Amino acid sequence: SPKNPEQKIIKRVIALEGDIVRTIGHKNRYVKVPRGHIWVEGDHHGHSFDSNSFGPVSLGLLHAHATHILWPPERWQKLESVLPPERLPVQREEE
Repeated sequence: SPKNPEQKIIKRVIALEGDIVRTIGHKNRYVKVPRGHIWVEGDHHGHSFDSNSFGPVSLGLLHAHATHILWPPERWQKLESVLPPERLPVQREEE
């Protein structure tokens, strides 16, 4: 968490440095992710403490990459690295 680095939060990476992302409720409608940062969002748009609340996140705060859901047991599954089509970056840096 950018607000409390001792707190760990799990979010989906939506955009990488140089990407332009259309925000959801952020003070700016579009944001170009600065060098050394990522844009993260939770799965419950509008009800998630994520980059739409606190802006781009420093790569230095990234600790791990979630690959599976283990708990509760009825939700065990492998996580796919897929973005919902409506959350794809507006423009990638190489474009």
